[in-house]
Order: sequence, then C-alpha cells, then structure tokens
Amino acid sequence: MSTSATDDRYSAVLQRIYDIHIPFARFKHPLWAGLIAGTFERPQVREFLKQASIIPLYNHLYHGPLYVKCPDPEWREKIAEVVYEEGTGRMFADGVPHWKLWLRLGNTFGIPDEEMWATEFCPEALAWRTFMHDCCSGDFLTGVSAHMLAGEAQVPGASGSVAGGLKKKFNLTDADIAFYTVHDHADGEHSGAGREMLSRFAKTDEELERVVRVVTQTLEVSKMLYDGIHRCVLAAK
Repeated sequence: MSTSATDDRYSAVLQRIYDIHIPFARFKHPLWAGLIAGTFERPQVREFLKQASIIPLYNHLYHGPLYVKCPDPEWREKIAEVVYEEGTGRMFADGVPHWKLWLRLGNTFGIPDEEMWATEFCPEALAWRTFMHDCCSGDFLTGVSAHMLAGEAQVPGASGSVAGGLKKKFNLTDADIAFYTVHDHADGEHSGAGREMLSRFAKTDEELERVVRVVTQTLEVSKMLYDGIHRCVLAAK
C-alpha cells in the first residue's frame, strides 16, 4: 500500500473517531454542563469530587499497566513521562503530584483527605475503573486507544471550562483549581499523538477497526460513569 493510501486510511479513521466523540462531548452532559455553569451547590460539588476521584486517585491502575505492556521503547518513554508527571507533577504542576492536586481541591470544599480516600463509589464508578484497568492491562493498542483517543481526548477545553465555572461560583484561587488547568494542557499534548500512535501500532484494517471499537466503548462507559456521578450529585442537595 502506498504512503498516501496509508495516510488516507489513518485520516479516515481519525475522522471517524472525531465524529464518534461529538455526541459524547462533555459539555453536552448535564453533569459537566452544571459544573461549567455553576448550577451545583457546595454539597453537590463535594459529592462530585468524591465520586470523580475514581480517576485521579487511582491513575496508577491505568497509566501504570500501559507502561508495562508497551512493546515499543520510544513509546514506553512517552508513557513513562505521563506516569512520572502524574506521580510527581514535576513537568506541569510545580512538583505537586496530580493526586495531591485533587486532594487539595477536595480540601477547598471541606473534604478531609481521609474522607476522600474512603469514598463509597457508585456502581458506575466501580464499573468504569474495572473497564479502564482491564483495557490498560491487556493489549497495548486497546489500552492506549482507550486512554489517549477516548479518555484524554475529552479533557482539553472541558477541564478549563470546569475550572472557570468552579472558580467563579466559589471564588477559588488558581492554586485551588490547578488540577483542572494542568490537565487541560497536559492531556491536550497526549491526545494529539493519535496519528503517530496509529501509524506505529495499528498496521492492519482489523487493528484500526479495533481502535474505533474501543474508543466507542470507552466513551459509552464514560457516559455511564457521568450518569452515575450526576445521580449522586443531584441526591446531595
């Protein structure tokens, strides 16, 4: 297959993935729309932060296996940088690990660290954690597609909007909302590596179809997560 034909094939898949994202855009979900618009009160944001901690406080279950499973040394280096940043914050977060940035945001809303760690997660959050851990612990192409082409691709723009909504509603400082501003930048870099990732690891039509399938499934499971958290938030009035 010629280089131009291969490029066209990857472009077509990336366009399909872009189109798949459209109905799942975070700002279309009432959970994220409420955070951005500032319609939730403090007890509701507290519940959001506790339930949503299934992502930042357990990131080692997602990025960690990807590093171990990565078959390519150059891409293993890329994954290692993400693991390093999440665990240390020394690239984008002034040396504050991302899980600590989340705890700091929780502290701002009166959630002690012990309470955050002891969160009783809704079923949707537990299911999401299991799904992502399984994806990242299996075939590398599946895991990296779920992470970069689905999960992280939703973050740029949305994180900054959530940060702005919380900051305005609750008069927060830049330090308070650093978790979201850091991820708005860092995840934008990660998600932008889609074409390079496809050209390195998805050589066949079957592999490209697997990428499309796992992106779709990840977005569906993530919507389920947002539905569950939203239910908890509404009950926290």
